[in-house]
Amino acid sequence: MEETISLKEIFGVIKKRFMLIVAFVLGAALVAAVFSYFIITPTYQSSSQFIVNQSQQDENNPFNVNDIRTNVELINTYNVIITSPIILDKVVEELDLDYSSASLAEKIQVSSAENSQVVTVTVTDPKPAIATQIANTTVKTFQDAIPGIMNVDNVKVLSTAEVKENPAPVSPKPLLNIAIAIVLGGMVGVGIAFLLEYLDNTIRTEEDIEKELGLPVLGVISHMTSEDIRAGRMSLQPSEMKRGGVRGTQKETV
Repeated sequence: MEETISLKEIFGVIKKRFMLIVAFVLGAALVAAVFSYFIITPTYQSSSQFIVNQSQQDENNPFNVNDIRTNVELINTYNVIITSPIILDKVVEELDLDYSSASLAEKIQVSSAENSQVVTVTVTDPKPAIATQIANTTVKTFQDAIPGIMNVDNVKVLSTAEVKENPAPVSPKPLLNIAIAIVLGGMVGVGIAFLLEYLDNTIRTEEDIEKELGLPVLGVISHMTSEDIRAGRMSLQPSEMKRGGVRGTQKETV
């Protein structure tokens, strides 16, 4: 016969192992807080933007659809060029960075909206000032190098990165990490609680006996201590003396 578990039994297990579950939740939250505030190095982001457009514009035809389409198609090529060694080697040299252009490329993210001529260069670094310098220097170096690489001067800087007064790190996010840790800790705690309950073969109730043996319970013998027995004898003595005091005396004399 297939066994089923009721909501009452589920809540009973949770209530029984509540302190264990709480311990897992608090432990996970504590570990997440320690890692977020003291172990993981915070990182900051800084962004600079440039636009890809035609270098010279005809006064009689200021907006040429073909030119715009060409510029949009060039953006995919520019996204590759801007993180290539030909650009980043110059950035490393100019800023005197202590890592290679390959390592610098991992810090740079180039993005653009669909069918947009605007490109955003985002740099992530543990130091906000360094992130700002890298973003601005990369865009400026790219702008200066494009005419020699593509034989076209169609890159214009829209906005430069700036260091904020009190920059907020993009990673880690302590509150989010702690919230996730609490959820995971609770799930693990509940799982461990049910596992322990499943492995516990101790018979505690009448239902456990019926479940294990498949037989009905005819009677229950209560557990009695020596104090309970003495107390029971003391309570029986007055009634026995009233009902059979003479008979009791006769037994003693026989």
